Amino acid sequence: MEDNLQNTKLGLKLPTDPRWANLAEMELEEILTDHAYCEQKAATSCISLIQGYPDKVEMVEKLAPIVTEEWGHFRMVLSELKARKLNLGRQRKDLYVNRLLDYQTKGLSKEDVLLEKLLTCALIEARSCERFRLLSLYCSDEDLRKWYHKFMVAEAEHYRLFLDLAELYFGKERARNRWKEYLVAEAGIMKELPTRGDRMH
Repeated sequence: MEDNLQNTKLGLKLPTDPRWANLAEMELEEILTDHAYCEQKAATSCISLIQGYPDKVEMVEKLAPIVTEEWGHFRMVLSELKARKLNLGRQRKDLYVNRLLDYQTKGLSKEDVLLEKLLTCALIEARSCERFRLLSLYCSDEDLRKWYHKFMVAEAEHYRLFLDLAELYFGKERARNRWKEYLVAEAGIMKELPTRGDRMH
């Protein structure tokens, strides 16, 4: 019941099987490596939005500290790897994110592309939040559960921020209607992708 409530708050249509957390814990070096690069890419995405739309003053002001926070998260994951005597592996293709990017409407004006980018970011943060929550609940290692809870809280805030920005610049009705379409598409993507313990998504 609680998991369903959490997914409702995030809007996700297809919940992750809680057993994914056990798979992830069995491949800790791999999942931490993937996590590290997710944080790095999140920082890069915010920088890209700032560079592409410097005229969106409120967005720039809101995302600037997120860049710092995401990079701080990257360093936190590196520290956790080191503490556990694990190594940062190579970055792998993120099939989930690539499928979301493929779903974005093509041929739009630069202004309208921003809506697609903001909603894609919101969705990645929402799914990450859901996955971190599972890790915070079901990891056998108590320290890991507490550690992942911090990430869950941060991702929830980021998810809401991207949605708020979408509504600010494109109006609530348009942003929410397109968001509903993204949620349906994301559920389809999740259904098709294999459940892997070495990937955050």
